[in-house]
Amino acid sequence: MSDHLIDQHDRWLFNEGAHHRLFDLLGAQPLTSMAASGRRFAVWAPEALHVWVVGDFSDWEPNDKYRLQPQGDSGIWAGTVPEAKVGHRYKFRIGTKAGYDVERADPLAFAAELAPATASVVTDLSYQWNDQAWLGERGAKQAIDQPISIYEMHVGSWRHAEAYRSLSWSELAAPLAEYVLSCGFSHVELLPIMEHPFYGSWGYQTTGYFAPTARYGSPTDFMGFVDQLHQSGVGVILDWVPSHFPSDDFALGNFDGSHLFEHTDPKEGWHQDWQSYIFNYGRHEVRSFLVSSALHWIERYHIDGIRVDAVASMLYRDYSREEGEWIPNKFGGRENLEAIQFLGELNTAVGATHPDVITIAEESTAFPGVTRPVDQGGLGFHYKWDMGWMHDTLAYLANDPVHRRFHHSQVTFRGVYAFSEQYVLPLSHDEVVHGKGSLLTKMPGDQWRQFANLRLLYGNQWFTPGKKLLFMGQEFAQGTEWNHDHPLDWSLLEAESHAGILRWISDLNRLYSAEPALHVNDASPRGFQWVVLDDGDNSVLAWLRLGNESDRPVLCVFNLTPIPRPDYRIGTPIGGAWEVLANSDDSGYGGSGHPVPELIETTETGCHGQLQSLTIALPPLAAMALGPVSPGSA
Repeated sequence: MSDHLIDQHDRWLFNEGAHHRLFDLLGAQPLTSMAASGRRFAVWAPEALHVWVVGDFSDWEPNDKYRLQPQGDSGIWAGTVPEAKVGHRYKFRIGTKAGYDVERADPLAFAAELAPATASVVTDLSYQWNDQAWLGERGAKQAIDQPISIYEMHVGSWRHAEAYRSLSWSELAAPLAEYVLSCGFSHVELLPIMEHPFYGSWGYQTTGYFAPTARYGSPTDFMGFVDQLHQSGVGVILDWVPSHFPSDDFALGNFDGSHLFEHTDPKEGWHQDWQSYIFNYGRHEVRSFLVSSALHWIERYHIDGIRVDAVASMLYRDYSREEGEWIPNKFGGRENLEAIQFLGELNTAVGATHPDVITIAEESTAFPGVTRPVDQGGLGFHYKWDMGWMHDTLAYLANDPVHRRFHHSQVTFRGVYAFSEQYVLPLSHDEVVHGKGSLLTKMPGDQWRQFANLRLLYGNQWFTPGKKLLFMGQEFAQGTEWNHDHPLDWSLLEAESHAGILRWISDLNRLYSAEPALHVNDASPRGFQWVVLDDGDNSVLAWLRLGNESDRPVLCVFNLTPIPRPDYRIGTPIGGAWEVLANSDDSGYGGSGHPVPELIETTETGCHGQLQSLTIALPPLAAMALGPVSPGSA
């Protein structure tokens, strides 16, 4: 075999950390454009003494015919196997300097065996896409001034085809597209679908960074799923985990007998909470590997967004560690400078090649500049999950309404930082697992009050500046917490109380899209103005959402207690008639149906710093939105 199978320039880019298309270089690459048979195998294993590719084509025995050759001093080994065919299983057998051989799955494999089997699989990624119309409009649809509402889901437990069998990609696409569109969501976000050995990890313990899990079908089946959602007008976001990886002995850990992908010192390379390895972001080739993984999903699978998991754990060397359990950076600080560099490189690469694709950070601290451009000193994400809003709002609503007056600042504090980043407001899977209960069961009071409080929560989420994310099942108030082994309890929709929640979510999504004031300035202080901030005694809030000059304002009002507030006066910037756009207490949603006029006339009575005001009877535990019928007079 030639030792020049990998071009010198490619090798140099890889070793410099600048090769972002390793999916065209390493792994099992077709020898010709006709990919039926013949593969060039290549793997990074710089500490190996020798490397074979073994598999179905070699009866799983090392054979000099399939021995790979070092490619210069790059650490890459490569060789050709004309007999390798689509469907053949394979692994790399690596001779270590410790004197023993190990077998490893291909880090760049495009497909893998169905777990618990662990071999990589030669596959053909040829697919005829039909989503050109979606891709042509994607940049406009995902712009910062657009309504983005995300349905977060775990593929295996959304719905079962039959007892204990999840839907395949081809079975899932049509009903999912129909459902999310009927609910008014713009995107689905999938918990990690990259290959993972343990189903109970939900995909967050990834071993195959370039392979969709075999649990739901083939790689081209997944392409068909994305294609069908795109043709239906639904975007697809993937959760992606570059923060850590599991220690399974067939995968990345101690790959060539050395700590290749992970740090050597466990104070840097071992995550104590998740019992997994931490990537060594200071190693150039590791950064190439990870950036290539993200771009692989975007290019090969037409993914519209990447949500990066556990960013906080990447940014801080002392994350979840006690004193003496971590190593400071070269300046003596706690920031992980190499991870910060990697995240900047990731977002720069995505922006340079696919400016219409969004990246989202799950980042739970006050680290500055998460959504600031890289060239301005930031990390370069488009959005950051607002974990503060989520925690504060859920903690506030958990209080019995009689005590909420003493916790009023919990629902007003977000105004202090609301526009410091570009936010997604998440009510995610993390809030409905591990004994936390469902969102419904977090709410206090009897059943009616629990449902009313849940509608109030969703009203707050949709009327607050920021894009929206809701985990599956919560849109119809699933009563039990999520269990990955069981499908959602769809039978609950036969009950009017649960069906009412779904109608409320659907109407909120449609209002969010229809009213520019609710989305065009989601990330700008121009889009928000307090009206009633300090009425903690009555637990009432009100604010204005503002769009462009030609867009009508939307007045958002919340009565956070079960006590109706008759004749509550609220200042308005525009005189004339205001119409009720949404009311969570409407009987169609399961509310009390407390009488509220469809139209409310303002008077020239100044209030809350406004020259006009209206008087309204606030229903119990209600979120309302109102808009002027015509421009009127200021």
